[in-house]
Amino acid sequence: MAESLLVDANLSKEEKYKSLLPQIEALVTGEKDLIANISNLVAALRQGFGFFWVGVYFNKEGELVLGPFQGPVACTRIPYHKGVCGACYTQQKTMLVPDVEAFPGHIACSSDSKSEIVVPVIKDGEVKLVLDVDSDKLNDFDETDQKYLEQLMKLVESWY
Repeated sequence: MAESLLVDANLSKEEKYKSLLPQIEALVTGEKDLIANISNLVAALRQGFGFFWVGVYFNKEGELVLGPFQGPVACTRIPYHKGVCGACYTQQKTMLVPDVEAFPGHIACSSDSKSEIVVPVIKDGEVKLVLDVDSDKLNDFDETDQKYLEQLMKLVESWY
């Protein structure tokens, strides 16, 4: 079954999130497969906002392992102590990075990435995955992104 999203490009960032999040919830309602739901979630975020790269890294095998994503090819495995994703994992909190080049230990999976936000999904005190969103513009993410992406990751947490 084909699905479609309706996101008006003229809306403010907050209005886009308010429009998109219920559509994502509707898209995944009734589907129990985690990979299918995350695949649609990352596709919806990329389509709705035009982000450079959107994907998840799962906590498995002693590191963060690439899961569903939209955008250019990506790093397949990230050690827990490396980069923005690793910092998100170890600190168990959202990492909002206005300039990735200024972030100590940044992993350059793509030289086109300029800013990044990474949000964890934590269940029973354990990080299950991190949502990684990259932009090809500096300082592209703010507290609005953090608020709504954290809200979206609460939905993902309920899938575990």
